[in-house]
Amino acid sequence: MAAPRISSTKLPRGLGEETATEIMAETIPSPGISYPNKRGPKEEEDGGVDEGWAAPLASKRDRRERGGDPTAALASARHEFGEHGGVNMSIEASATFTVMEADTMQRMFKGELGPDRDHYIYSRHFNPTVLNLSRQMTALEGTEAAYCTASGMSAVSSVLIQLCGAGGHVVASCCLYGGTHALLSHFLPRACGIHTTFVDLHDVEAVRAAVREGKTKVLYAETLANPTLVVADVPRLSEVAREKGVKLVVDNTFAPMVVSPARLGADVVVHSVSKYISGGADVIAGVICGPESLLNSMMDLHNGTLMLLGPTMNAKVAFEISGRLPHLSLRMKEHCHRALVYATRMRKLGLKVIYPGLDDHPHHALLASIANPGYGFGGMLCLDMDTEERANELMHHLQNTTQFGLMAVSLGYYETLMSCSGSSTSSEMSPGERAQAGISPGLIRLSVGYSGTLEQRWSQFERALALLRPPPLQKQQPYLLL
Repeated sequence: MAAPRISSTKLPRGLGEETATEIMAETIPSPGISYPNKRGPKEEEDGGVDEGWAAPLASKRDRRERGGDPTAALASARHEFGEHGGVNMSIEASATFTVMEADTMQRMFKGELGPDRDHYIYSRHFNPTVLNLSRQMTALEGTEAAYCTASGMSAVSSVLIQLCGAGGHVVASCCLYGGTHALLSHFLPRACGIHTTFVDLHDVEAVRAAVREGKTKVLYAETLANPTLVVADVPRLSEVAREKGVKLVVDNTFAPMVVSPARLGADVVVHSVSKYISGGADVIAGVICGPESLLNSMMDLHNGTLMLLGPTMNAKVAFEISGRLPHLSLRMKEHCHRALVYATRMRKLGLKVIYPGLDDHPHHALLASIANPGYGFGGMLCLDMDTEERANELMHHLQNTTQFGLMAVSLGYYETLMSCSGSSTSSEMSPGERAQAGISPGLIRLSVGYSGTLEQRWSQFERALALLRPPPLQKQQPYLLL
């Protein structure tokens, strides 16, 4: 079976057959995913793409005009209409798809017909609802293609296994989400023979020295490290990656809209869509955004991790997320605004606060230089309460006494979520690894929400703080970041 190449030519229901014939993409028997910009009659006149029906990615001219702004890019992606002309796309909940003629199925399995002509076989391969979300994510991150998965960890693991292969090597930041750290430290070495060297990515010479010629395949970073908020210098890391012939993979879960790693030189961008992109703390999902060639290889029928491991996104989840993307920029701006206000006020109170939007954060200037203008510095901040006991006491009052937020893992919710990282989302790491990453026992990670008024929530924070023992609070100390 030859998997069909996916194009961007499915039209809104109701367009005439003549129009459809004019812009229908050629079907190419080739593995995987493709989102080419097909040229129709209108394009020949103005040199652009008629984005009313044809392109999930805009023409080079249009990309220049909107300056890489993710909100503009997302708005320019093709709008998918419903089955009967509804303004929202329909949910294709089927696991399998029928054909009118027996030879049509044979042609699909040969790769002669595929999703670009509205022919689908099985939703583990491709599903029209999920594909539309993939087109939106392609536009948001400015990549050639995207594939939506069942979780963020499935996106990360699928990419790393595909790029590295058995016996490969990864150079990764020592400041990573605990689940990713466990994947790199324990699971991949055991299951695939893939080993990782953890380094301070701001030490470029250490990064270069860690690369093993002929073995290292991936340089892995998080835009904003979980939980320490170390900022990755994506442009510089991309230069090192190109110099060494490896792929730069960046987890952008903490900074959608705020930073666009692919536009800064990253080869692959992954997200836990469950977080900010979803915003509702009610779905588990992920996405891989990257080169068309990589996504094609990952959908290969014999060697593709996406095709064979099957981390398939549910169509109903894709529908939910697709409807939330248009207001992602508004949500992110409010998350970021409140985080900056809270961090500024916390610092004035003498709390040890870590937030890259503060001018004394060691990576403040770096983030300002790589961030998309107007979105802020992220919606995450950290409070270092020195000990786990004091951190737990503060969180107890914040949740149970003043209702400032909720003790819960995850992030990107409209309510503020808080957890003591060392004993929760970074607990997979050893004490030595946490110390190397700059995670103190009393580090509280706050995902700043936007429910209620800002002043209402700040008053709740102050009241909880006043209940802490023993006063007074210690003076702000210098950052202990790598």
